[in-house]
Amino acid sequence: MTEQTVSDTARPDGPGRREREGARAGLFTRSFGPPPRADGTVVPVHGLGLSGRYFTPLARRLAAAGTPVLVPDLPGNARSRAAAHRMPDVERAADALARRHRRLSPGPSLLVANSVGCQVAAALAVRHPRLVRRLVLLGPALEPGVSGPRHCGRLLADAPREPLSLLMTAATDYLLTGPLRFAASLRHALRDAAGAFEGHLVRVAVPTLVIRGAGDTIASHAWIRRVARLLPDGRAVDVPGAAHAAHYSAPEAVARLIEEFAAVETDAEEAGRTEETGRREETGKTEETGRAEEAGKAEEAGEKA
Repeated sequence: MTEQTVSDTARPDGPGRREREGARAGLFTRSFGPPPRADGTVVPVHGLGLSGRYFTPLARRLAAAGTPVLVPDLPGNARSRAAAHRMPDVERAADALARRHRRLSPGPSLLVANSVGCQVAAALAVRHPRLVRRLVLLGPALEPGVSGPRHCGRLLADAPREPLSLLMTAATDYLLTGPLRFAASLRHALRDAAGAFEGHLVRVAVPTLVIRGAGDTIASHAWIRRVARLLPDGRAVDVPGAAHAAHYSAPEAVARLIEEFAAVETDAEEAGRTEETGRREETGKTEETGRAEEAGKAEEAGEKA
């Protein structure tokens, strides 16, 4: 595990290309940038009771650089409320997201998750490993051993550190999701945090970047360090001047981290790419040899005739 600190020195200079929204593959989805592609689609995963709307600043910044971004509302939340009759637990939410991914994305994606969404992303990476290329966890929220009331206290302490526009967005999303579903989702998340989450982290097979806003009162510095240590290939990064939703208040800094992280090819990825290239070349040679043999047989038959 390594740690570093980055700063937010610039802001996105305009909306991403081709912004669209609507129900897609069963979940309400916001799309930014070019169409999904096999080598670089980003899928943000939102937190408890929210929607994907608060990922818009980051999505626009990534899309402006040519990255396709698909931002779903998880089943039972906000504008995907009708996608689930009752609030799914963490693993069922991960499975629903995986089904949607298979219908919309041509290859494995880079998941960027915030808060309780980190638990969904980790579950998806373990249960459906072929769908995930890399993982970014922004402020994993529910630290094991911390009670529900204490977590609520941390959330209240974080609120004054966030932009007012984010608080207004969150309040609207909580109303859309509804208090009963929010409470059910919190129960599921606390149960997952107390049991399965750390087990999922140690089984994540892809490189993972853990980002924490330096002013985050929800995800403690010690907890973020532990998350990065549990991951087989994880490292931790701090973003100064940001709180729990660093992707909203510091989108430029977070986007740079994601782009740098996505650009670094691991030995395993390079070996896989080399192997795939070798298979394609071998297939091409086999097909070319077959065509040549067929042509030779046809020519020989013509001569005999």
